[in-house]
Amino acid sequence: MSRAPSWLGRMGSELTRLGRRLDERRAEAEAQREARHEAQAERDARHAAVVAPPEPSRIPPPPTYAPSVAAKPDPVAAIPWGIRVAVEAAWRLLVLAATVWVLMRIVSAVRLVVLAFVAALLISALLQPTVARLKRHGVPRGLATAMATLGGFVVLGLIGWFVVWQVSENVDTLSARLTDGVNELKHWLLNSPFHVTDKQINDIAGNLSKAIGTNTDALTSAGLQGVTVIVEFLTGVFLAFFSTIFLLYDGPRIWQWALKLVPHQAREGVAGAGPRAWHTLTAYVRGTVIVAMIDAIFIGLGVYFLHVPLAVPLAVIIFLGAFVPLVGAVVSGALAVVVAIVTQGVFTALIVLLVVLAVQQIEGHILQPFILGRAVRVHPLAVVLSVAAGSLVAGIGGAVVAVPLVAVTNTVVGYLRAYAQEQALRASPPPHGATAAGIAPTSAPTAAGGGRPGPEGPATPPGPGGGEGSA
Repeated sequence: MSRAPSWLGRMGSELTRLGRRLDERRAEAEAQREARHEAQAERDARHAAVVAPPEPSRIPPPPTYAPSVAAKPDPVAAIPWGIRVAVEAAWRLLVLAATVWVLMRIVSAVRLVVLAFVAALLISALLQPTVARLKRHGVPRGLATAMATLGGFVVLGLIGWFVVWQVSENVDTLSARLTDGVNELKHWLLNSPFHVTDKQINDIAGNLSKAIGTNTDALTSAGLQGVTVIVEFLTGVFLAFFSTIFLLYDGPRIWQWALKLVPHQAREGVAGAGPRAWHTLTAYVRGTVIVAMIDAIFIGLGVYFLHVPLAVPLAVIIFLGAFVPLVGAVVSGALAVVVAIVTQGVFTALIVLLVVLAVQQIEGHILQPFILGRAVRVHPLAVVLSVAAGSLVAGIGGAVVAVPLVAVTNTVVGYLRAYAQEQALRASPPPHGATAAGIAPTSAPTAAGGGRPGPEGPATPPGPGGGEGSA
């Protein structure tokens, strides 16, 4: 019993000594850690004193009663909303204008090829029904295409040859009557209330002769340019002929190849706009040919019964001029009036003018609305601006193809707008809630009568050639 307390005493003393030694070691480690921190702080202070410049004099803080200064606003937020919208629209318009300018330069550089291809499109739109009719009667596609193309170009060539032949046959009579007309005009000016003297008329004639004599080189260069124009014209006819053959023979395959160049997301809309654009172009060409033929027949008959020479060539020129809306009719009608006033006098010219105006009024208010229809009607301002722009870019050929291009563009843009609205309606969530039954499209209930009627199917796409569809 005496040994146990002694053993416990020794154990307690050992534990006490171990605890004291642990406390000492912990104190030594803490002292070393503080010493290291102090040494590091001293080194940092010495380094900052060496690197940093001398600290300037300290600025006293503002008093507590000084007003607080707000932070400067973001420069973007400081600009008014309207100006930001205008800037965003302006740079996009600049990019669009630059793109259009580059396209116009490219078209001007290769306008012969562009005009030939567009002319081939117009001729193909005119001849495609003939090819389809021949195929329905059992004629092979290649033979039907060859027959329609050769027939169309032969008819166009015969029309041009007929105009040249009639003008060359009547040029002597016309020149003689032109001389008589100039003498009558001189006599009328001498006796008119404008007090024109014979000396003034002779001075005007002398100035004209002098101008012709001084501009002989310019006239010669114009003649050389005329040879170049003839070569370009024949090249354009050659390109248009072969383009028409391939468009009539392999048009659907060419269209499928062109669709592959369109991005996949927009391919469905473009595929729907293509047939409508072709329908518009076909309707425009057919309607223009019918309207031009009616104008040429009635104005030609009026000129013929008034005994104006060159009645048939004038009718053909009126027919060709009708393919340039508004401007072509005015120019060809003015030509008929000039020939009448030179050959038959002022009274006959006034009657010819009345005939031309009457036929043009009938064309504008009756023929075009019924024959061309609403699908291809273009506002007169758009017609004038497009004809002017086309003539500036590509001359007479540009004036001829400008209006059908505008009509086709109008149809395509209208269809794509309606198609986008239809797609947006399809993507929008269906109506729900307590009032959904009054506005949601429903179908007829099923035979069981227990199911909820489902939504309608997809909307009907726009009709051919129209820009307005049911969405």
